[in-house]
Amino acid sequence: MRYVVAALIALLVVLHQDFWNWHTYEPLILGFIPVGLAWHVGISLAAGLVAFLAVRYCWPEDLDPAATDGPSPRKDRS
Repeated sequence: MRYVVAALIALLVVLHQDFWNWHTYEPLILGFIPVGLAWHVGISLAAGLVAFLAVRYCWPEDLDPAATDGPSPRKDRS
């Protein structure tokens, strides 16, 4: 899964360079959003999804203190 996430990150880097939308403001998406802005909204949502996949499937479990079976370092304040 690490290779898939790395490939998705590389794809996002390439797709982020939207040189074909630099000098166009038409067509308007939903009648008021320029196509370049809509493109960046899509790239941002895709980046959030890739970040979720990276954390979900590629994060090492030994770095997460909640994954250990030991007691929590926080004490209840009552």
